[in-house]
Amino acid sequence: MNILVVGGAGYIGSHMVKTLHDEGHQVMVLDDLSTGFEQAVLGGNLFKGGMENPGLLDELFSQSPPQAVMHFASFIQVGESVRDPAKYYQNNVAHTLVLLEAMRRHHVRWFIFSSSAAIFGNPEYTPIDERHPIAPINPYGRSKWMVEQMLADYDRAYGIRSTCLRYFNASGAHPLGILGERHNPETHLIPLILKTAAGERPQVDIYGQDYPTPDGTCVRDYIHVIDICQAHSLALRRLIDTDTSTHYNLGNGTGFSVRQVIDTARLVTGRNIPVSVSDRRPGDPAVLVADSKLIRQELGWTPKYADLETIIRHAWQWENHPV
Repeated sequence: MNILVVGGAGYIGSHMVKTLHDEGHQVMVLDDLSTGFEQAVLGGNLFKGGMENPGLLDELFSQSPPQAVMHFASFIQVGESVRDPAKYYQNNVAHTLVLLEAMRRHHVRWFIFSSSAAIFGNPEYTPIDERHPIAPINPYGRSKWMVEQMLADYDRAYGIRSTCLRYFNASGAHPLGILGERHNPETHLIPLILKTAAGERPQVDIYGQDYPTPDGTCVRDYIHVIDICQAHSLALRRLIDTDTSTHYNLGNGTGFSVRQVIDTARLVTGRNIPVSVSDRRPGDPAVLVADSKLIRQELGWTPKYADLETIIRHAWQWENHPV
């Protein structure tokens, strides 16, 4: 297939581009490089620009019509979304609408959307399944839910079929060390821990150690980026085979506390990793873990790199030798 990957120079998008290329697909990458990196595009044809540009989209869709679109081009920082919600509604919602309209003009019917567990807000129960109430508590989560609602409307009105994959904590790096996680600023726990291990940061901040968890720190579900990509590939195949829109929660189904992640990183790196404990951050739930039974049953998805030590080892390999 010819597949357009929007945001394909970013963390998850670049791994997806490599995965699709290895599977034999033709890949077009659209990325404005505001947060992505040109050298991270391995195996796809990069077009520099944003999904908010209808002229550029028309040119791409006309010159080499894609059969499907995968969307990874959202802004993802929760704190920033609270400080500057307009940025998130503009890019994550309004720009996605421009992309969907281009798909409609050019009769492209298959869409895979990178959604988020942030749509659930503070969980009423864990593990979180697809029946859990939707109640986002920040503009980032609301922007993702708005797009999911838009996609449902585009399905009913225009026949554009979509699958929304609601990630929990994307983590890890390519097993060969050729791709990894790079954000500026970095806000994700595992790379922050590894940068501390590498001496780039003085310490790891633990926000709260009085949660109702075994060691008092927050528990999260970490899913390897390659397993996320595999889920996308399976989701696209099923979307085309069934001609039915759907959504899945995407996580390993196992939670690890902040202290467990730090201790595992100490084991993997052999380094001392200083920590500093401060107060809880507002809005941090004690536990966020996915119930991923539905995607396992319907798509046959099984995570290959579910072990936390493996996830951190791959991330550490990238941290030491980034390409």
